[in-house]
Amino acid sequence: MTKTLFAAAALAAAIALPAQAAEPVRIGMITTLSGGGASLGIDTRDGFMLAVKMKGGRLGGAETAIDIVDDARKVGNAKQIATRMLQQDDVDVITGIVWSNLALAVVPAVTGADKFYLSTNAAPSHLAGKGCHPNYFAVSYQNDNLDEAAGYHVNAKGYDNVYLIAPNYPAGRDHLNGFKRYYKGGLAGEVYTKLGQVDYAAEIANLRAAKPDAVFIFLPGGMGINFTKQYAQAGLVERIPLFGPAFSFSQDILGAVGDAALGVFNTAQWSPDLDIPANKAFVTAFQAEYGRLPSLYASQGYDTALLLDSAIAKVGGDLSDKAAFRSALKAAEFETVRGKFSFGSNHHPVQDVYMRKVVKVNGTITNEVVEKVFSIHQDAYAADCGM
Repeated sequence: MTKTLFAAAALAAAIALPAQAAEPVRIGMITTLSGGGASLGIDTRDGFMLAVKMKGGRLGGAETAIDIVDDARKVGNAKQIATRMLQQDDVDVITGIVWSNLALAVVPAVTGADKFYLSTNAAPSHLAGKGCHPNYFAVSYQNDNLDEAAGYHVNAKGYDNVYLIAPNYPAGRDHLNGFKRYYKGGLAGEVYTKLGQVDYAAEIANLRAAKPDAVFIFLPGGMGINFTKQYAQAGLVERIPLFGPAFSFSQDILGAVGDAALGVFNTAQWSPDLDIPANKAFVTAFQAEYGRLPSLYASQGYDTALLLDSAIAKVGGDLSDKAAFRSALKAAEFETVRGKFSFGSNHHPVQDVYMRKVVKVNGTITNEVVEKVFSIHQDAYAADCGM
């Protein structure tokens, strides 16, 4: 594991902002910075830290210390890091986990210690429903949301024999369940692959034999890169339309996929071309800071830092009153890059969801919005949450 400690005051040494609390606000970020899926964690970190830098290194005007640690996409690592952050470092907030299986292993420990967890990405159904907790907030989405929008869109376009593929872990099952919640046609197949799989020759052969009229995948990170390339190499892109949530066609992997991704449709609550002032400022600042377009993960990291900034400011930098800090988070009074945003009763977002298409703009492969699929959409599990 690698560890980077950002003493946030050093980011803005020239700015004389008075600290509003005797102790710094301590934030622990556990994310994937090496191995499979590292690009997702890197973008999460970079989006979060860009917002911190733009706030002068002080979230909510308070001295802020951020400890960023690589989980290498391993459950054991994430649990060990969280234990150290809670017991030795006495962090106030933990954030950053990309993968649902890691989140399910860590979040209950965080909330059980009466600390706060803000999800920059993973939001499995259990944590949105019966496993919800007052100290847990998902700033991204609920796992099913983007797939629900895809299922609705595919259904509306008249496809009625769709083939489904996802990795066999909690998020994979959530995502396909979300798609099926709004898709009313038949299934040519429903396949769960190994998490981290790179060779999809067998799956593509079986898919071809099933003769679907469309394919829906949830294969984030390197899984999506490999599948999409192999799907195109098999000559299927023009014959069988490919759909997915943003995770398989996010900006962090489109460069690696290349032209094989062109024309693919995917759903997201954010897109780099959204005509929102806060989003335009974010995209410009991210490109200036890192020399690349931001991804969905970067946008979620950025929004999470801005939510923290607003809540910390509301409590004057003093997080000891947990009820007050919880209320400040729930208020979500910050200017998001995605437009309309609020928290539902289970602390998951109520927001718009868009259909995007992979295109090439001035030589860069990226996404553009095709249409809004859902307006102010809430997840299906809020009724199961006892808060």
